[in-house]
Amino acid sequence: MRFRVATNDFSQTFDRWTDALDTANGLKPQCKSLLHDVRIFDGADLVWLYSRSHRYPMYIGPGTYDRLVAMFVQEATEAMEQT
Repeated sequence: MRFRVATNDFSQTFDRWTDALDTANGLKPQCKSLLHDVRIFDGADLVWLYSRSHRYPMYIGPGTYDRLVAMFVQEATEAMEQT
């Protein structure tokens, strides 16, 4: 598994970025305090972070946003071709 979504009380791994992102976005309402956050790791590297202290999720690391967007488009295209 490549991606891992983690919170204070949840952890799950995924092969696809889109699955990890969907799960992480679904967990955002559970962040009730500033100390609770949702994180996505690519292997051992933190790449995405959501917490109440920021208005929008943060993409961590140089070039991470562009790389993950390209992965999102590729996965969506593959899913459309399979249907």
